[in-house]
Amino acid sequence: MIIRVRFTKTGYLKFLSHLDLVRLFTRSFSRSGIPVKFTEGFNPHPKFSIGNPLSLGIESTAEYMEIEFEEDIRPEKVMVSLNTVLPEGIKVTEAVVSEGTASLTSLIRWSHYEIRLWVKNEADRTTLADKLKGWDDLDSVLIDKKKKRGKNKISVRVDIKPLIGNLQFKDFDQDGFAVLCALLKTGEEGNLKPSDLAEALETHLSLGIDLEMTQIKRLDAFVEKDGKIEKPI
Repeated sequence: MIIRVRFTKTGYLKFLSHLDLVRLFTRSFSRSGIPVKFTEGFNPHPKFSIGNPLSLGIESTAEYMEIEFEEDIRPEKVMVSLNTVLPEGIKVTEAVVSEGTASLTSLIRWSHYEIRLWVKNEADRTTLADKLKGWDDLDSVLIDKKKKRGKNKISVRVDIKPLIGNLQFKDFDQDGFAVLCALLKTGEEGNLKPSDLAEALETHLSLGIDLEMTQIKRLDAFVEKDGKIEKPI
């Protein structure tokens, strides 16, 4: 039996690496007492997978994970049992029985982000909305991305426009950050980091932003089915 869960990763735990997150859940499965299935062999470990791990320092209100169990168990029991032992910042918000056989990583195609940008001076703040309108007029947006080739990393010129499903300027928040929402390609068929998008916005539109102060949160992830996108749960 496989249970698919959605969970948060917020607060100081946004600095938890993917490997440490895996270790955290491994300990939490043991402490919660839920009957997670283990691999066979000399060094057995619980059978679970986290779809499309976040980069370090990015918060999320919707991460997804699949857990395989030895026996049937109610999704509600999984959620309650894990939340009893998980630390603040990691919380299971929903759980359902997974009917499919494909992995989460192979299914997830898009991520929805909130990107908070710090605009350095008032003149650039007043012209930000107008400058952002120029983004749609660009036929292509080329950036240099690092890709692995064997044991080496090479720089490849990539057009990121096809990797952006939607980009919207919301407003300035109460802390003075410009808030953008972006739907970006992720997964095996293409991937665009929100930090790379922020850098491209500054390079091509001269927004006057301080890239080091950029704050990013993943709001949700989506699978693509029959030409439409939908939530994994």
